[in-house]
Amino acid sequence: MTTEKDKASVRQKEIVAQYLHELDKHLTDLKNGMADKTFEIKDLAELLFVSPKHLSNTIQEVLGKSPCDIYEERLMEISKELLLTTNNTISHIAQTLTFDPSNFTKFFKSYEGKTPKQFRELNSKTELLTK
Repeated sequence: MTTEKDKASVRQKEIVAQYLHELDKHLTDLKNGMADKTFEIKDLAELLFVSPKHLSNTIQEVLGKSPCDIYEERLMEISKELLLTTNNTISHIAQTLTFDPSNFTKFFKSYEGKTPKQFRELNSKTELLTK
């Protein structure tokens, strides 16, 4: 069975790999407080010397997801990590990730089905039970 990724050209795979690399680098900077704004697709496309439309289409074709979906999934991973591994306030975590705190709560709840506070409380209780 061939997947979309198997059908992709060498150049398409290269663009996707570069996109994921630059995205991870940017998200690491964001997590560490070294970025003051989140990248948009045009910023990442500019880094890769391709048009935003071409980048979006290539990522969708190769990975079967939009660049936005990938960005948000990775942002959720970082959000969860910061909620579980730091004592920073939810407001501080939101600001680190360049969110307004209320928008961060809405974003988080739309993906996780719980608010950041509920997620942190539930998972810290789980950790205590497993120790």
